Amino acid sequence: MNGARETTHFGEQTVALEDKQGLVNKVFHDVADRYDLMNDLMSGGIHRIWKDAMVADLAPPKTGSRPYKVLDMAGGTGDVAERIINASVGYAEVVVSDINSDMLRVGAERAKAWRFPAQASFVEANAEELPFPDNSFDAYTIAFGIRNVPRIQQALGEAHRVLKRGGRILVLEFSQVDVPGLDSLYNAFSDRVIPPMGKMVTGDGQPYQYLVESIRKFPSPPIFSGMLAEAGFKRVKHTPYTGNIAALFSGWKI
Repeated sequence: MNGARETTHFGEQTVALEDKQGLVNKVFHDVADRYDLMNDLMSGGIHRIWKDAMVADLAPPKTGSRPYKVLDMAGGTGDVAERIINASVGYAEVVVSDINSDMLRVGAERAKAWRFPAQASFVEANAEELPFPDNSFDAYTIAFGIRNVPRIQQALGEAHRVLKRGGRILVLEFSQVDVPGLDSLYNAFSDRVIPPMGKMVTGDGQPYQYLVESIRKFPSPPIFSGMLAEAGFKRVKHTPYTGNIAALFSGWKI
């Protein structure tokens, strides 16, 4: 007897769960060379400030008896990894992991010009099935990537598995604006400006349309915080940025 196929969302579309990853991959293959520009368009450039704040919250150590190891998931272009390494003055070792080979290609090429290029490695991997041993990392970071994972709860479970005891997860993601007035302005900007601007800049507005829609499908802060707790993380907290346009979630493996 054939069972019903499990479905999920791809923006506003309902798709088979097993098909979502391929659709997401195409979006990022198409925009890899202009991904940071894409984030500039979607956030007005403020994503750079949010990423600085995330790394400041992580506060990677500058010295110790062993390397401080970080897994930066969905971090293909390397902008978060570079921030972490620079903040640690070259002490941290960051594995930049992404399921998309084009994103990793862009990051690996950029890393050649970093201040501490030897402190980063680039590994193609699926967030839902990480190829790393248990208890491997001191920290797990993911910026604007978790909402594109088909099985978010499974990915959070994998994050918990590969973290050491005392390790920390930091998730930076677009959220749901909660400031009256700003919410309507932000929605109008998202609907009327971002896709046409994306088409003008890259020749294709569809990836930007998906990304706008994917933000609205992402769980609310209380629900996502609950998902982190379900994955085993303790002391989960949520910090809103810029009227909750984005949010930083954190938790500990204790």
